[in-house]
Amino acid sequence: MAKKAFITGITGQDGSYLADLLLSKGYEVHGLIRKSSSLNTSRVEHLLVDAFVPERKFFLYYGDLADSARLYNLINEIKPDEIYHFGGQTSGKEGFELPEYTGNINALGTVRLLEAIRRTGIKTKFCHASSFEMFGASPPPYNENTAFRPRSPSGAAKAYAYEMTVTYRESYKLFACNSIMFDHESPRRFETAPTRKTTRAIAHILAGKQKNLYLGTLDPVRDWGYAPEYVEAMWRMMQQEKAGDYVLGCGEGHAVGDWVKVAFDYVKMDVDKYLKKDDRPHATGGAVYTADAAKAKKELGWQPKVNYQELVKIMIDADMEAVGLKPPGEGKAILTKYNLNTIDRASGNPNGGLEEWPGLRKYNI
Repeated sequence: MAKKAFITGITGQDGSYLADLLLSKGYEVHGLIRKSSSLNTSRVEHLLVDAFVPERKFFLYYGDLADSARLYNLINEIKPDEIYHFGGQTSGKEGFELPEYTGNINALGTVRLLEAIRRTGIKTKFCHASSFEMFGASPPPYNENTAFRPRSPSGAAKAYAYEMTVTYRESYKLFACNSIMFDHESPRRFETAPTRKTTRAIAHILAGKQKNLYLGTLDPVRDWGYAPEYVEAMWRMMQQEKAGDYVLGCGEGHAVGDWVKVAFDYVKMDVDKYLKKDDRPHATGGAVYTADAAKAKKELGWQPKVNYQELVKIMIDADMEAVGLKPPGEGKAILTKYNLNTIDRASGNPNGGLEEWPGLRKYNI
């Protein structure tokens, strides 16, 4: 029997990449989506098939992290072997605008899932996608022993959810773990993140659809990695005999301004001509966030392979193709094939065993 996985936030960047990975491994994948007046399934469009095809392995369900009864019923019905929890309010700025909603969904939504597991009594593994925002004012670099000092509603809600995941693990003996993920990007990143906002603006400027790029402060330093590699790490966490908590990051810090410069240099555009200051209030937080992922590297055998500059190129190539432009192409070879051990950069993997990963051969933005 194929393993079953249940994914909240499946239509987001991480949930969609995880669905690709699990399906390539033979899983049956079930995902939670919110009901709205318009479908937001573009990131999983390539996985959708006719509902009456008997051999299909991908299923979507309407539901909400605020609805404990619905979560209980779905988990009881599906009886997944693994539950990956990505759903939530992910914008730092919107966290300040909607603090009560952020707490209800990010913090209590996690508890509702944990309670559903406890009350149904099913044997499943649970992984909560946490965030570096929990560290807030603590000094870098950050590992699993760094104190939480959140300085945003979303960071505070994630810290609560993290601690409740640990509490359920220790009190009810659940296999429940936390992945403390630092910034991770891809062509599927939401458009208001400064990274994707930059690469998308470049494509739109070149296509004549936009005149300038507006950003706030360029000083914050972030630890940026490639999203498909991070969901692979979460899968590895779920294959361990004992549940644990892991920091996931590359260990390199780069300022927002550096990202912007690398991006504009890649397409040979003058950044000073197009970059404009956005003076609107923005979320506060530490200036420097860099990860110490030594535990994940040692215990999971996980090592990020796509570097910072390659990541910028991957995203620009994808955004240029999305508006009908021919990209420079340097990042494209990295996106064609993916394996748990290596990236094929052109001539092939000397270790062999490359696997096609559906969804990476096309960008599926």
